[in-house]
Amino acid sequence: QVQLVESGGGLVQPGGSLTLSCAASGFTFDAHAIGWFRQAPGKEREGVSCVSANGRYKYYVDSVEGRFNISRDNSEGTVYLQINSLKPEDTALYFCARRSRTIPWRWPPQAPDFDYWGQGAQVYVSS
Repeated sequence: QVQLVESGGGLVQPGGSLTLSCAASGFTFDAHAIGWFRQAPGKEREGVSCVSANGRYKYYVDSVEGRFNISRDNSEGTVYLQINSLKPEDTALYFCARRSRTIPWRWPPQAPDFDYWGQGAQVYVSS
């Protein structure tokens, strides 16, 4: 079955960096774009980044442009999200998700366009 498993979350000081991983299995990995979303306490889930199936195209919402870097290793079935210059407002539960191939592309990413989700990795940014 399709599985997406996030890892790499934790407590980080403001200004620090961390890299989240999303290990995928159960489907043809290099046939799907993969997105990262986050949900802060009391807020709606927000799409922040997406990488195309072949890894060539990367997309970021304005609020994270320049600080987030998405990448993927199709040989390993893994997508990464490197987050730099962390801010307290980056505190959230971060999810990776598989984008459906049947829904036309749109930006910013919308949750209904993604058909499988991981359980999330918690990121805390605090001194």
